[in-house]
Amino acid sequence: MSEPVALPRVATVAEPEVDEPQLVARLQSGESDAFELMVRLYGGRMLMVARRLLFNEEDAREAVQEAMLSAFRGIGGFAGQSKLSTWLHRIAVNASLLKLRSQRRVQERPIEGLLPRFLDDGHQERPAVEWRETATDIVQSRESRELVRRRIAELPETYRTVLMLRDIEELDTRETAELLGIEENAVKVRLHRARQALRTLLDEHFRGNAE
Repeated sequence: MSEPVALPRVATVAEPEVDEPQLVARLQSGESDAFELMVRLYGGRMLMVARRLLFNEEDAREAVQEAMLSAFRGIGGFAGQSKLSTWLHRIAVNASLLKLRSQRRVQERPIEGLLPRFLDDGHQERPAVEWRETATDIVQSRESRELVRRRIAELPETYRTVLMLRDIEELDTRETAELLGIEENAVKVRLHRARQALRTLLDEHFRGNAE
């Protein structure tokens, strides 16, 4: 079985120093200055999320605008059971997924051709070998990180979205299933297949002279 691909983490924005309960109270009281502060503090991070899921700057910005409006409308129901930044992250993810669903679907490369093939004796047709670069090397190399992101973009949307939510946005299986409206077992299956397909897409580059 192919080993899962250790995906490079995208640089994150440092947690802003802000009194979140106070900011939430101001938002819930309808202060326009508080909304502007929320956009300034968290808008950049939300845009990063949208870019990772949508791979298109214009779509990402539109998704964040929708997310901010949703947050403004829904702030009255925010009960503080999670951090404000976590709540906004979920809204940004959901807005990005809605944007994906609204787009006209294009013909995608079937994932079956990217999965490992097995011989009659149960062995892989092309056995996996150790890559010449370790996961740490990949994370530290800008060129390798960009290659991984380009290959992720080549995955069928159904699988790419699960991979991004679980391995990049670090949502758990339950959260991913709720956002996508599918069963948790379906999330696990799609994630496994997505990792295998990504390994195939990256294998030619990273196995190098290892064979």
